[in-house]
Amino acid sequence: MPELLIELFSEDIPARMQARAAEDFKTLVTAKLTTSGLTVTSATPHSTPRRLALVIDGLPERTADVREEKKGPRVGAPEQAVQGFLKSAGLTSLDQCEQRDLSSTGGKGVFWFAVSEKKGRDTAEVLAEVIPAAMAELPWPKSMRWGSTSFRWVRPLRHVLAVFGGKTLEGAVTLGQTRIEGGNVGTALVKPMWVDEPMNFGNITIGHRFLSPEPFTVESFADYRAKLEAAHVLLDREARKAKIKADAESLCAKAGLTLKPDDGLLEEVAGLVEWPVVLMGSIDEAFMDVPAEVLITSMRTHQKYFATLDASGKMARAFIVVANMVTTDGGAAVVAGNERVLRARLSDAKFFWDQDRKVRLEDRVPALADITFHAKLGTVREKVARVQALAAEIATAIGADPAAAARAALLAKADLVSGVVGEFPEVQGIMGRYYALGQGEPEAVADAIAAHYKPAGPSDSCPTAPVSVALALADKLDTLVGFFAIDEKPTGSKDPYALRRAALGVIRLVLENGLRLPLLSVFTKAHGLFTVDGLAKADGVAGDLLAFFADRLKVVLRDQGVRHDLIDAVFALGGEDDLVRLLARVKALQAFVRSEDGANLLTAYKRASNIVRIEEKKDATTYDQEPDPAGLVQEEERALHAALAEALAATRPLLAQEAFTDAMSALATLRGPVDAFFDKVTVNADDKALRANRLRLLSQIRATLNAVADFSKIEG
Repeated sequence: MPELLIELFSEDIPARMQARAAEDFKTLVTAKLTTSGLTVTSATPHSTPRRLALVIDGLPERTADVREEKKGPRVGAPEQAVQGFLKSAGLTSLDQCEQRDLSSTGGKGVFWFAVSEKKGRDTAEVLAEVIPAAMAELPWPKSMRWGSTSFRWVRPLRHVLAVFGGKTLEGAVTLGQTRIEGGNVGTALVKPMWVDEPMNFGNITIGHRFLSPEPFTVESFADYRAKLEAAHVLLDREARKAKIKADAESLCAKAGLTLKPDDGLLEEVAGLVEWPVVLMGSIDEAFMDVPAEVLITSMRTHQKYFATLDASGKMARAFIVVANMVTTDGGAAVVAGNERVLRARLSDAKFFWDQDRKVRLEDRVPALADITFHAKLGTVREKVARVQALAAEIATAIGADPAAAARAALLAKADLVSGVVGEFPEVQGIMGRYYALGQGEPEAVADAIAAHYKPAGPSDSCPTAPVSVALALADKLDTLVGFFAIDEKPTGSKDPYALRRAALGVIRLVLENGLRLPLLSVFTKAHGLFTVDGLAKADGVAGDLLAFFADRLKVVLRDQGVRHDLIDAVFALGGEDDLVRLLARVKALQAFVRSEDGANLLTAYKRASNIVRIEEKKDATTYDQEPDPAGLVQEEERALHAALAEALAATRPLLAQEAFTDAMSALATLRGPVDAFFDKVTVNADDKALRANRLRLLSQIRATLNAVADFSKIEG
């Protein structure tokens, strides 16, 4: 089957957009081919700074013939129905239809059928329509127009290569309309006009902008890839990444160093070069007293340099730069130029570092009053005051030093008005730690300042030091309570204030540190610290937040293999705001429902609940009262009644002791009496009093099991 090769060649595409755009283009093209009746064996996207490429295998040369049948009204139906059918089928007369007797297949009578046959089309013809359509729908985050055209692309588009089965595909992408100026032509006056400006598909491309700018033709993907490599373009993104990493590690090894891992930077740099040339430069010794985090941030953010580490794991003076050019001097001029630029960058960083250390952190705190946290929630200075009080409360609850937590909270945001953080926002918190240590603060306070934004995501480390944990919790809980109180909750995929991330951070801090923290009371305390008007009531905010945490907890526990319905079953009991206790109950419940006794009891619970619900609806009453022991006439009834009382008496103290596994074991003793009851006892007896008493007994099955969890929430 013929192979399709497409290359969309433009000016340099921003590195962060390339891989996504290539994948989006593949998705659009394959979807449109499928809609057109063409199956695809494989489709592989590629991207470099100047091109998106797509190779598709397994396309047939033609689409299949299609026969379509549309059933119409019965023969003899009203004229209005007939005309409606003809219009929907695109026909003008019943002479174009056929009659079919459907009596033998269960139908009633003879019906009209419209039959149409569509001949297949050449795949090349379909492709000429699909490629421009996919290009028009490509969802660039940003796009532009250029020249006099109305076509939009991320950067000016230079050519479209399209080769199908070794031949150039006939077709073009229209770049919009171009204005042709009028004027006198001979004796006639020609008016200005707009004409379509096509960019015809071709089989010509070019290699590296400087090393191999000569155009060349291609016939297949293998030919294309080989000629590109000969023209100093490494097409495969993963191959470029692997080469950059391998060459960088080799240079580091020769210098007795190691490369500092940075997958994000590696991904970005692979989108900046078509022919990676890895070089090593050096940092002036004068800058090495600046914190390593500042040096690394400056190098990676502004210059896209990789940092290196010495044998002790500290930042070394060498850096790795990836050029897109082979030079005759082995890269000496490139390295020298990058070192010169880096000196200018780091001079700024060093200046700010030296100046910042002249001002104590607490002296910077008043300036936070000039920074708005949120228009409805006040300034950052006001947030600091709230977090101070909340951190001290939490510290007391979890066994940390409340004075240290309050001190750390006071200083935690002060580095936001420092010179270094103003230049490099990525190091906020980190710089606060350096400044705190420099002015003699205890390590626990300094470490808490650095860690109070953590964990920033699922892959980020979680603080474990008590003061750090107290401050990190206080900062996140203040944010959550505040935004929920002004009704700025996440909706759908929108979460502009990263509240989902904050809640997940709180959950990780609590669970990974085993904290027995009553969230509802903490929510209420945090709410009481706000002095602004227009907040929702504390109890409403606390309830909404607890439900929000339940949803986030499902996300956390799903990766641990915990079922979401079991979390719902425990939360449905109400008032459970201790995440550690909740998790223990959920895990015990999961083990219980996985056991044979638990699975059977769950089935019995649902059976009992269904019977009671149906009969209560029928009788317009409830049967949640205690059954009358004197009215239990069969041995199986009396045995179940006694077993329920024993199980409830056994589970209550076990639940109070948080011995949830033992509580589940106590419930397991109910299996025998419950099974015997359903085998031997007729619930809907003719005697109304006997029936009512048995329904009350069934209701007690539900009530006893619901003391541990709401079994109605459990699936299965």
